[in-house]
Amino acid sequence: MTILLVFGGLILLLLTGMPIFAALGLTATAILLIFEGHIGPISDTVMAHLSKPVLMTIPLFAFMAQIMIKPKVIDDLYVMANTVIGHIRGGLGVATVLSCTIFAAISGSSVATALSIGSSAIPQMKRYGYPEREALGVIAAGGTLGILIPPSAPMILYAIVSDASIGALFLAGILPGLMLAIMFSIYCMWNGGTREHTSWSGWGAVMLALRKSIWAVLTPPIIMGGIYAGVFTASEAAAAGCLYALLVAALAYRTLTPRMIWDCAYATMRTSMMVSMIIAGAAMLGHAITIIRLPVGVTEAVAALGLSLLAFILVVMALIFVMGMFFDSIAIILITTPILLPTMHALDIDLVWYGVLLIINLELAMITPPVGFNLFVIKGITDAPRAPQPLTGFMTDLRACRTALAKPPRVTGCLG
Repeated sequence: MTILLVFGGLILLLLTGMPIFAALGLTATAILLIFEGHIGPISDTVMAHLSKPVLMTIPLFAFMAQIMIKPKVIDDLYVMANTVIGHIRGGLGVATVLSCTIFAAISGSSVATALSIGSSAIPQMKRYGYPEREALGVIAAGGTLGILIPPSAPMILYAIVSDASIGALFLAGILPGLMLAIMFSIYCMWNGGTREHTSWSGWGAVMLALRKSIWAVLTPPIIMGGIYAGVFTASEAAAAGCLYALLVAALAYRTLTPRMIWDCAYATMRTSMMVSMIIAGAAMLGHAITIIRLPVGVTEAVAALGLSLLAFILVVMALIFVMGMFFDSIAIILITTPILLPTMHALDIDLVWYGVLLIINLELAMITPPVGFNLFVIKGITDAPRAPQPLTGFMTDLRACRTALAKPPRVTGCLG
């Protein structure tokens, strides 16, 4: 009963449109006042979470992404992919998926990937005969790779909450991300046989496109290669990525200006402050539910039901899938992880393995109505139709959610 009251109250607050950090903090305060009569040394708990060195990776990766997005990195990246494989069966779709895959390893955000690649790819795909719904679908699905292929902001947040290794999570996300990209590409090739293809431009054009996009292509190997080789930690990799991005903008693209640095730093500051506030709220909630022994109760309930490891994972993934229809990835991570963590320890579930499963499930949330953030982004950059007929009611809900989300973006727009 306690878990239903806590969970239901938190969901109710989130459904009112209240910011995530406020909902988490208010829920924690209410729990402590009701069960303990005071909030206790909660400030110490908050400071302990906010002082973790690994938290520095979020602003550093965010700044790197901002610096890489400002020049024409995206245009060069898509031109390269289209020049190399645009002439094959379904080549434009495959090129779009390839562009999303590479940019995912730069931005760490599904929303940023869908927005940036979609702006360049959608007009080209429609020009060469892709039906609009398929072009939008490729961008929406390809964009979800942003939170699975490292560096991934939701992965970092999950690592902070669960005390899992960020480096291990990053390495574990590479293979599933590439497998999904290959699956998307195979579908594009299978489904693209009747469409007009771009013509083969010749090896000269291919080499020119590769030379112009080499700076973007080298970003993932530098970051992940350094972590995998033990040259630097995840935090040091983020700092190295920032330095590399600054050098690329200054020397390769010659677009680095004081104004550009200021704009990127300001955007990074906004993202970092929002994340810090959310982590503070999550720390308060984690402290509160620990005080009332809610995680222990969940573990005992699972033990009493006799659920196997597989059954437990299936139930949790089904719950997260349903939550993904209504909440963003950050909220889901911060709500579910503290409650489930003791049970995962009791069942000897590897936190890195579970983290990858969680992120894949959260990818679905990015494109699952009524609150699929990649859908909002694509609608914003295209003249996509409002609602085909048997989904009229569903899409009406989608439009209503989009209207509600048309306010100044919270952290969801930065990390999702």
